[in-house]
Amino acid sequence: MKKEQELIPHLFRTEYRKIVSVLCKHFGLQQIQIAEDIAGDTFLTASETWGREGVPQNPTAWLYAVAKNRTINYLKRNSTFKNNVAPEIANNSGDHYKPDIDLSPQNISDSQLQMMFAICHPSIPEEAQIGLSLRILCGFGIEEIADAFLSNKETINKRLYRAKKKLREKEIKIELPKASEIDEHLETVLTTIYLLFNEGYYSVSQNSTLRKDLCLEAMRLCNMLVENKHTRRPQVNALLALMCFHTSRFETRLDNNGEFILYEDQNTDLWNAELIQKGSYYLNQAASGDSVSTYHLEAAIAWWYTRKEDTQEKWDNILQLYNQLLQIEYSPIAAFNRTYALSKVNGKREAIREVEKLKLNDNHFYFTLLGVLYKDIDNAKAKKHLNKALSLAKTQTDKKAIQKKIDKL
Repeated sequence: MKKEQELIPHLFRTEYRKIVSVLCKHFGLQQIQIAEDIAGDTFLTASETWGREGVPQNPTAWLYAVAKNRTINYLKRNSTFKNNVAPEIANNSGDHYKPDIDLSPQNISDSQLQMMFAICHPSIPEEAQIGLSLRILCGFGIEEIADAFLSNKETINKRLYRAKKKLREKEIKIELPKASEIDEHLETVLTTIYLLFNEGYYSVSQNSTLRKDLCLEAMRLCNMLVENKHTRRPQVNALLALMCFHTSRFETRLDNNGEFILYEDQNTDLWNAELIQKGSYYLNQAASGDSVSTYHLEAAIAWWYTRKEDTQEKWDNILQLYNQLLQIEYSPIAAFNRTYALSKVNGKREAIREVEKLKLNDNHFYFTLLGVLYKDIDNAKAKKHLNKALSLAKTQTDKKAIQKKIDKL
């Protein structure tokens, strides 16, 4: 029983998305709810049967066989499919429809990649793209998605319902875009993956396992793009490199109490050397072509942050890369992150002037940084800014970290 209780959640995470993607590719996104129902029913059957009879020798093959049978049974008794969908498939194929559900590794891979482009269609709101990606591409449960968004199940269910409705209304097909359109659609896909990763890496959720899972799922989706010859673009490699570098320091960002550890205080011996090496490989792969994306620059910045030596060269390069990033695409957050490197190169006073120009008055990180920069220059101002940060912080973890800084003053 214990083995079954541990195995089914794991298989749900890895196999649910595959079954749904294949069924949706087979029948179209109009039937997305049916595909999810069949996949859900497959796992319910597994839970009941395995609890009674034990786990089969090949659990994945068992799930695929049940999913196929459930699909065939549904098709046989469903009049909508019989009267509308089956004739259309038969017309397109020029033959009678035969319910052959292809759950081969190649078709599973193709279906998931094509589903990724469908879910990340520009007509779908950004937040809904992430929610659908978590549910359909990553196999996350509704409670997990609610936790990731610091929301509740009802809100998430409504959001997913609206997103699925939009997919049906737009009659979006599960297919790779034409070769001439891939780059245009790829940008939306990469943005969704990037946001999904950030949801885990910068999440305020206290569920550390979930936070790491979000990051790993984003990396898995990006890796699917890298492995496909049609989507293996320089910017895709750059994004995967960026995520590898960030994840390499994941375990050292929080202490045992869940409190953030500043970069300069992290135990560099605990950084994941294998991920840093992988990131370096993908960054080298991203060097092909003559265009530089924001992912290239962010990945290069992240690479320098994996260098353990605190050298002038390191901070000079990071500052120059931030300058280039802001020229390509300005954002207050990138400008904010740049100021730490600026303080290392040109000193704290110049960094203070640059930070104060940003006026991020509703961001507790903004006032925390000002508090840190003013320390030993004007401790009264430092305390004032830290108290402001304390009032804006939303989690107990952040409040405790800020309070420690105040106490040290």
